[in-house]
Amino acid sequence: MECPVCGYEQSSTRRYCGRTGATLLIDRGDDSTGEITGPIAIGQVSPATSTAGFRVEGPALALVAGGPGSEVFPLLTDPVSIGRTPQSELFLDDVTVSRDHARIERGADGLVIRDMGSLNGTYVNRRRIEAAELLQDGDELQIGKFRLLFIAG
Repeated sequence: MECPVCGYEQSSTRRYCGRTGATLLIDRGDDSTGEITGPIAIGQVSPATSTAGFRVEGPALALVAGGPGSEVFPLLTDPVSIGRTPQSELFLDDVTVSRDHARIERGADGLVIRDMGSLNGTYVNRRRIEAAELLQDGDELQIGKFRLLFIAG
């Protein structure tokens, strides 16, 4: 599948271009499996939805929806806890986020995210994860009302 903006060849599991952040038109047909969130309108491509628009050293998460502006959170510790408790490394202050919602940690092949039994679930590229999921550059994470873009750095 190609990005409609830059023509970059994408994996069939991607929802957004890893270079421009443009929405990829994916026809899942009836063979789709797992729980999938509804479509999220991005509008025009902007630096807030493109990994190329962020200058970071090392892996990071960029907040692209659900909060103020485009904030970038470097993933400096291992593991990185994500939740509604102020003690979380990534504090997301909203009732749609569980107190101990998810964790990002180093796995054998790279960084993985795992849901910690949250009520609303953790989504990678709009699919609810049930086990640890290996993160790839440009993956979209959804935690409660927050959308985050994973930047491999």
